Amino acid sequence: MSDAADYPRTARGTNFFETDTNLIRLLERRAPHVLEAHEGRLSEFGAWAGNELDTQAEYTDRFAPPRLDPYDSDGNRTGRVVFNPDYLACHAEAYRRGAVGLAYLPEGQGPTGAPSHAACFTMGYMLSQADISIHCPVTMTGAVAHVLDMAAPAAVRGRYLPDMIRMDGKALSGGTWATELHGGSDVGATTTRAEQRNDGYRLHGLKWFTSNAGAGLAMATARPDGAEPGGRGLGCYLVPSHLEDGTPNHQRARRLKEKAGTRGLATAELDLNGCFAVELALPPDGLKVMMAALEYSRIHNAVGSAGLLRRAFLESAGWATHRVAFGKPIRKYPMVQDQLLDMQMELEASTALAFESVLAFDAQLADPDMGGDWLRLATALAKYRTAEQAVTGCRQAVEMVGGNGYTDEMATSRFYRDCLVVSVWEGPANIQALELLRLVTGKRPGDQMFLARVGTILSDLPTRLQEPVVDDVSAILEGALEECRAALSFLRRNPDQGPRHGRRLLTLMADTLAAALLCEEAVAELKWGDRRKWLVASRFVLKVLGKADPITADIDPANAAFDAVLAYEPVEW
Repeated sequence: MSDAADYPRTARGTNFFETDTNLIRLLERRAPHVLEAHEGRLSEFGAWAGNELDTQAEYTDRFAPPRLDPYDSDGNRTGRVVFNPDYLACHAEAYRRGAVGLAYLPEGQGPTGAPSHAACFTMGYMLSQADISIHCPVTMTGAVAHVLDMAAPAAVRGRYLPDMIRMDGKALSGGTWATELHGGSDVGATTTRAEQRNDGYRLHGLKWFTSNAGAGLAMATARPDGAEPGGRGLGCYLVPSHLEDGTPNHQRARRLKEKAGTRGLATAELDLNGCFAVELALPPDGLKVMMAALEYSRIHNAVGSAGLLRRAFLESAGWATHRVAFGKPIRKYPMVQDQLLDMQMELEASTALAFESVLAFDAQLADPDMGGDWLRLATALAKYRTAEQAVTGCRQAVEMVGGNGYTDEMATSRFYRDCLVVSVWEGPANIQALELLRLVTGKRPGDQMFLARVGTILSDLPTRLQEPVVDDVSAILEGALEECRAALSFLRRNPDQGPRHGRRLLTLMADTLAAALLCEEAVAELKWGDRRKWLVASRFVLKVLGKADPITADIDPANAAFDAVLAYEPVEW
């Protein structure tokens, strides 16, 4: 393998699908129907994301972020948001290429005939590698469309869903408005009022953090007059940006948020001044419907975080391949090799976790009687761990490139600023820990589902391999599973201790599931005679679960095969 041809100096200009061997192999193993139905679309999407979309993202971020034009020519307050036309064009292009609508086409069905969103989530994974400022509104549009499809009254679904899923470049984009001034996670404390009228509702209040300001159709939580306090008193409503006669609805941006990252994305403080709204769900179901949208968005958050990790890895590997220091490319130096292997290891773990959530979502659509507990559990673990690692990976990419990586001329600067949001969006770590506790310490069987999933993978690990660390890997994974079992049993007996230990449990279970999923992938590839994934899985188990001493212990089974592992080439026995 040549030193210069492995990775281009920067990921810009590459096809984010065709160059992603790990993603393609994952889909071949676990979702072959996605490749059978959409491989051509995904390849075209990957080429577009790596070229036009990425170029637009850099320009919008540096030179043309959205701005607020508060008054019209007559001096009337409008709260109009002005965008870079190229940003708007790319936003529309994402929908035209199927980032939302693909799941609703006849060929968007899975093996059971139920709708499959796996291709759309895969597109989200690629979007985030170029422009998370477009991935965010695509996420919310997908969430609104999903809720319309699954929960809206037939007349409301028929009126609004077609405009969300059309693939002619004219689709409406979506928004989810729940956050208010008093806080984001405490949605039950919503103060926005829903006033009933003969033709619908009028909403009065302030939504404090509305991303994708100017969305064509948003979901909003509000409390109907006379409803009880708390979450049970909330309804959920659809708010179109324009009325039937084409005039703007009665909502106005106070100001745009000035943010550390995602600068291309307009996020506003939005006054609802008696804006027209359509009933989607009355109390006590309003919060439940909004949470269904947020659950969808959390899956996108996970695949988006994995996409950020991939871009961080690509930029790091490309720089290390072409940057010469002290007479040779820096990828020849052992410490750089360690960094790259660790980044790649975390990328593959995050991708496995994120797509576990994706496939659980499709499985739930195919069989609603499953109850959704595994979907919720896998999503909480994936959303948490992938976001944490995205922030770490993007910071490491800046460090790998060095001083240049800190400048806005390099993609690493933008992605480091942008990645900070994935830990916050759709619930930070503590919120995911509370979700986990609901699933494993109450009446739900999430603990047994987790133990069974990891236990099955552990039982399938090979027992006789010509591999020096196979026994260590099995023992460490078994030990982690027993640690999870003990922790879950303790919290079952002592649920009052959950709020204290929830974050620790979240980390333990997320690390354990990520390691198990890598081992599951490794076993599948071992059957093909390729031990590359086993080297990656072994490294993860030893370093993350085993916490092996990196100096005195041999934790680098992948080091001798560094070039092949980095290039996703087969590694023979």
